[in-house]
Amino acid sequence: MPQSCLSRRRPALAGGAVLALILLAGCQSGTESGTEPGTGAPPPADSATSANTAGTGIAAGALAPSEAAQADLIRVGDRVYFATDGHEIAPDSEAILQAQAALLRTYPALTVTIEGHADERGTREYNLALAERRAAAVRNYLAALGVDEARMETISYGKERPECAAAAEGCWSRNRRGVTVLNR
Repeated sequence: MPQSCLSRRRPALAGGAVLALILLAGCQSGTESGTEPGTGAPPPADSATSANTAGTGIAAGALAPSEAAQADLIRVGDRVYFATDGHEIAPDSEAILQAQAALLRTYPALTVTIEGHADERGTREYNLALAERRAAAVRNYLAALGVDEARMETISYGKERPECAAAAEGCWSRNRRGVTVLNR
């Protein structure tokens, strides 16, 4: 192949390689629905991954700040779970929220929406009010850790957006959650 052809293809190949790494990193994230509710603290940061964004092997400068923040949020955990009819932050959720607060202090220009959710049991009105209390509990916990309340809004979905649709305790426990979502 002539040299001029190769020099024109290199930027496209490099861009494709970066995109492939980002997609691969997203597929390998184990903090989404593959974890048991209320278990697992964020993995300890080590020197090998702290220089990279979310431990993906991609230099921090390779991603836009909101993309890096999203990758970091997935790494530390974007959701906490609640007991039946409860809105108190469980001790095993505190580490996740502490990591979220640290992340939000790292990216001071970003804002978040905290979604409150409930399981399918109970009336629509009851679940909307309960989910609002759950979202407020997450917001208040993050605020107590130094995140400016002006950067956080809450929304209650009640039982309208289940993570799991089966009528069983294992599924209901996944639906009783507060989810921190980065605003774009």
